Amino acid sequence: MRIYNFSKELGKNIQAFNSNNLFMTRILKDSDHTYVGCMHIEENGEVGLHQATIPQLLLIVNGEGWVKGNERIEYRIQTGYAVFWEAEEWHETRTDKGLTAIIIESKSMNLDMKEEEWNSIQED
Repeated sequence: MRIYNFSKELGKNIQAFNSNNLFMTRILKDSDHTYVGCMHIEENGEVGLHQATIPQLLLIVNGEGWVKGNERIEYRIQTGYAVFWEAEEWHETRTDKGLTAIIIESKSMNLDMKEEEWNSIQED
């Protein structure tokens, strides 16, 4: 057995795309263009608007915030929910209270979760 640390303190402060209060800790990178990391977005933080280079899956493990995709509509997201963006899709994430999420980027993803209707969690 091995034990690893992916805490915010080991993360890199990311400011690309006008992001702020964002720390990314790498978890896994393989030769088949698959990347896994932990995003720590502090209070009043955001991942600025940018285009996904490959499909991305964002899994909220703690906290809450808002996400946008190509449709530019802001949706509320919270612990236990995931967001999937296609390659080349414009997207952003922000939070008032802070959130922690696992981000998976891979050319090939076969999602096996229950898909939610957006209007069930869309902010009024």
